[in-house]
Amino acid sequence: MIRKVSLALAAIAAITPVLSAQTPAASPHSMMLDDLFKLQDVGAPVVSPHGNWVAYTVNTTDVAADKRVTHLWMTNWQGTEDIELTYGDESASAPRWSPDGKYISFLSGRKGAAKGTQVWVLDRRGGEARQLTDVKGELSAYEWSPDSKQLLLAIKPSDEPEKPEKKEGEEKPKPIVLDRYHFKQDVVGYLRDNEHTQLYLYDLATHKLEKLTTDPAFDEGRAVWSPDGRRIAYVSNHDADPDRTTNTDVFVVDAKAGSTARKLTTFDGPDAGKLAWSPDSTQVAYLQGSEPKYEEYNQFKLAVVGADGGEPRVLTTKLDRAVSQPEWSADGKSIVVLVEDDRSQYPASVNVADGTVRRLVKTPGVVLTHDAAAGHAAALWSTDETAPEIFALEDGKLRKLTSHNDALLAQLKLGKTQDLSAKTKDGNEVHAVLTLPPTYAAGSKVPMLLRIHGGPDAQDAHMFNPERQLFAARGYAVLNVNYRGSAGRSASYQQAIFADWGDKEVIDLLAAVDEAVKEGIADPDRLGVGGWSYGGILTDYTIASTTRFKAAISGAGTGNPLSLYGVDQYVFQYDNEVGSPWKNPQAYLKLGYPLFHADRIKTPTLFMGGDRDFNVPVVAGEQMYEALRSLNVPTELIVYPGQFHGFTRPSFIRDRYQRYFNWYDKYLMPKP
Repeated sequence: MIRKVSLALAAIAAITPVLSAQTPAASPHSMMLDDLFKLQDVGAPVVSPHGNWVAYTVNTTDVAADKRVTHLWMTNWQGTEDIELTYGDESASAPRWSPDGKYISFLSGRKGAAKGTQVWVLDRRGGEARQLTDVKGELSAYEWSPDSKQLLLAIKPSDEPEKPEKKEGEEKPKPIVLDRYHFKQDVVGYLRDNEHTQLYLYDLATHKLEKLTTDPAFDEGRAVWSPDGRRIAYVSNHDADPDRTTNTDVFVVDAKAGSTARKLTTFDGPDAGKLAWSPDSTQVAYLQGSEPKYEEYNQFKLAVVGADGGEPRVLTTKLDRAVSQPEWSADGKSIVVLVEDDRSQYPASVNVADGTVRRLVKTPGVVLTHDAAAGHAAALWSTDETAPEIFALEDGKLRKLTSHNDALLAQLKLGKTQDLSAKTKDGNEVHAVLTLPPTYAAGSKVPMLLRIHGGPDAQDAHMFNPERQLFAARGYAVLNVNYRGSAGRSASYQQAIFADWGDKEVIDLLAAVDEAVKEGIADPDRLGVGGWSYGGILTDYTIASTTRFKAAISGAGTGNPLSLYGVDQYVFQYDNEVGSPWKNPQAYLKLGYPLFHADRIKTPTLFMGGDRDFNVPVVAGEQMYEALRSLNVPTELIVYPGQFHGFTRPSFIRDRYQRYFNWYDKYLMPKP
């Protein structure tokens, strides 16, 4: 279960570092909860058409308003000017440069002539932003046409006419009528059959909005213009019932309203990811996934297909690692992708002619996203001790452009993170990262937390992880294990747990714990375990398999998949991986051993979840809580109102961490 300007402003930006330098430096301290909310989340770098600037986003916490706010910034290529472009309490996202490089556009729901999210634009040289679109429905994505005359918009139409603001008690709620196989999705909510995101052309001169294709209602996305402006490529699923398949294909359509699309790919599985046109507008690069049954263990490969049709070519068949975010080189001879590889994610250049792969950055760390234009490439880069910032990527080296978190990190004493490998009883080699307390003394044994990542199609890597540092600051070693099912290894490693949850993963987790104990770091009498999503699920499996852990925290987990059939958003996975309950009830009983053998559990366990989570609904945690309460095992249940699978309210995030600390400290660090 898969359970991211004016001269006056420039003067202010130039003065800020001087003021900071005059402020007395605070004594370095281990990371605290207050520090968590001082971190600035840098993201979405976009290089200007001429390569002189990089626009990006910065997400910060407004503690008083109890929310996160995102604003736009830009830095010059030398990294000497860093300028904030938007302000206020309304967020801005999805920065894009106009093709001439004079304007920066973005999405925002700020107050304007139309309600909801719209495209706004500002002159990069300064001045107020102005609203560019005025459309109805849910606008989720957009792209400029190469001639700057049109916008390509992704909109989910609304059938309800706009109404004046209603008075309390004026209107009765209506029932939700559903007739789809896949009828619910976390955050989105219930899915109606007539609600599909489709592509539209918006004329900037006339404000005329027209449907791009003649296709009936299918979800259409990932759309990009060809460099010559003649065509648009996008991704869609045109199967008879798209809810019952994972099949998506790449389509191409003339950039004219009411055009008929042509399907370029025929693979019976996901052809998706970020699409990228070759510089000469003749080919489209995309990502081809694994066969459909491996939906939750998917490993994308780089592929290209001719824009006029023909047989697609998969370029990274020999790599056996997942790739993402293709970007063509200016000469069209290679494609840069991000490679997820054993605790790192790095950019690599793939030769279009023969598929050879050349790694571009060898330092352990994670490139989260990247962008390139005019021979300049920008990357969002992070390591164990550095929060994500924008870097220039030049000749295999990274040159820092932004420093939003440097002042904060300079005040923190961080725990060291190191690699750990272990051999399991069934012969698997499992890889992990182990973070030590900042004050750790070699040879000493400390309490250790096994914190399990979600997914399972994800990996713990060498990037800045506040959770690790918060726990390490309290004296814990923190072990993060890439168990079988995780990304970053081979396709067979990911697919090893297919229809066999809670078996090989637990073997891997316990082997890594044994190794940490063997190395003399982990105190075997003070071990804790926990995680969120699939990490919470594996926490339930782990405490039902061993009593060696003295405390556990299961967030958004389940100990009984049968209880979530038709309740969560994974009906396709259940039917195609495990089988329907009436056809294969014994499989569900086997996979539900944490609940059906709850009497094996002796570990004090805290269960948590959000009451609006459709990914792993809180009912699953409630069920495990009730089982342990019935068995008189120390347990608590915390339900957070209004929260989805991923929490957004800062005060609830703070509360959740504090409860983590209290629960683990109670059982692993008891007071004398």
